[in-house]
Amino acid sequence: MTSAILIIEDEATLAKNMALYLARYGHDIQTADTAESGLAEMERYKPDLVLLDFHLPGMDGMAALAKLRAISPGIPVIMITGHGTVELAVEAMKAGVYDFLTKPVSLAKLRILVDRALGETRREETLSYYQRREASLGDLDGLLGDSAPMLALKRRIAQLIEAESHLKDGDAPAVLVTGETGTGKELVARALHYSGPRRAQPFVEINCAAIPAQLLESELFGHERGAFTDAKERKMGLVETAAGGTLFLDEIGDLDLGLQAKLLKLLEEKTVRRLGSLRDQKVDVRIVAATHRPMEQRVRDGLFRADLYFRLRIIEFTLPPLRERGADILALARHFLALHAARYGRGRLDFDPAAQTLLMRHTWPGNVRELRNLMEQAVLLSSGAVLGPEQLHLAPLALEDDEALPGATLAAPEADPPTGARLEDVERNMLLAALRNTGWNITGAARQLGISRDTLRYRIEKYRLSSKS
Repeated sequence: MTSAILIIEDEATLAKNMALYLARYGHDIQTADTAESGLAEMERYKPDLVLLDFHLPGMDGMAALAKLRAISPGIPVIMITGHGTVELAVEAMKAGVYDFLTKPVSLAKLRILVDRALGETRREETLSYYQRREASLGDLDGLLGDSAPMLALKRRIAQLIEAESHLKDGDAPAVLVTGETGTGKELVARALHYSGPRRAQPFVEINCAAIPAQLLESELFGHERGAFTDAKERKMGLVETAAGGTLFLDEIGDLDLGLQAKLLKLLEEKTVRRLGSLRDQKVDVRIVAATHRPMEQRVRDGLFRADLYFRLRIIEFTLPPLRERGADILALARHFLALHAARYGRGRLDFDPAAQTLLMRHTWPGNVRELRNLMEQAVLLSSGAVLGPEQLHLAPLALEDDEALPGATLAAPEADPPTGARLEDVERNMLLAALRNTGWNITGAARQLGISRDTLRYRIEKYRLSSKS
C-alpha cells in the first residue's frame, strides 16, 4: 500500500538515498532540507510519516517536532541524528518520536521501522473507525420503532442509563435481556453500553452457545501457560479484555452449569482467576446477558442456577416479538429496503398495497432478523421500483398460524371443548396431543397441526411445555 513520506534532512546524499530506497518499495516521497521548508510541505503534502533529522540549519529537530505535533498530532515521526546520546533519545521519545536512528543510517533497518510505524498507524486508524462505527450503531437511536411496546422499552433503558450516570461506586447492575430469536437483544446491550457512562471503554461480546464448554471457559477467563496441553502461552480472557466496559453474554441460557458457578463468583466478588492460576484478580466489568430461553423453566428443570438467574436479572428488559409491534413492521421493512437498495446501487423502492398487507399479516417467527434478510432478498430479485407480494418470498416455515403447510392435516380435538373452556387451554391441549402423538417430534407435530416448526417452538415456550407435561 502506497504511503506518503516526508524526509526532512539537510545532507543531500543521505536524503536522496533514503528517498530512492523507500520509493523502490512503493512509497511516495517528498524531501526538504530545512525544518522551515519541511513544515511548509506538511501543510501541502499531508504525509503519513516523517523522517526528521535532529541537526538542521536554523530550527533544530526538537523544535520542528513540537510544530509537527501541533500540525498533525497523530503522525509517526522517526528522528535521525549523527550524534546520538541516551539523553537525546529519551528526550525525543518523551516528545512523541516513534523511534530513533543514528547515522550512518542502515537502509534495511530504516525500512523495517517505516513499515512498522505505518502498520501500527493503519491498525489504530482501523480500530478507531470500527469503534466509531460501533458507537454510532449502538446508541438508543439504533432501537428503531415507535410502537407502544418499543417506546416503553426505550423509556426504561433511558431511565437505567440516567440512574447509572449518578452511580457513586461505578458498579453497574447486571442486566438480563430476554426475547425471541431475532428480536434485537444485542441492540439493547449496545444501547446500554454506548449511551451510558462506559461508552469509551470496550464492548466485548460472546455467544455462549457457539463454543464448547471446555473452550468457552478459557475464552472467558483466560489461562496461564501450561494450564492444559495446548496452553503454550498465557492468554487474557474476555472478562479481562472488557475491563472498565461491558461484557455481553449472548445465549446465556445455554451456559454450562460449571461455568455458571464461575460467572456467579465474578458477579458477586468482581474477581477473575485464569485457568491454571493460583491468584484472583479484581476486575471492573459490567455484565449484560441475553437469552431466548424460558429461564424460569430452565431453573425448574435444573439446567440453570437459581442464584445466578436472580443475580443476572437485577434489571430485565424483554423485547417484544415483531408480530406485536404493529406499524413498526412496515417502518422497519422500509428502513431495511432503503438500506439494501443503497448497498446494491438501486433507486428508491417501495411496496404496493397488497405487499403491505402481506407484511402486516405475516407472523414473523424469525422477527426483525427475518424481515431484514427478506428485504435484502427482495432488493436482489426485484426489477421494478414497486414491490408486490410476488417479490416477497416468505420462507415456507414462516407461514401464518392459520395457513397449513402443503399436505398438512389439521389435528382436531378428540371431543368438543367443554362450555366455558378458555382458548389458551384448548390450544395447549391440542399442542400436547400432537406432540405426544409424534413422540415429541417437532417436524411431525407441526405438520399434524398445520403450522410451522418455528411457530410450534414459540408455542412450546409460551406454554412452557415439556415431555413431562
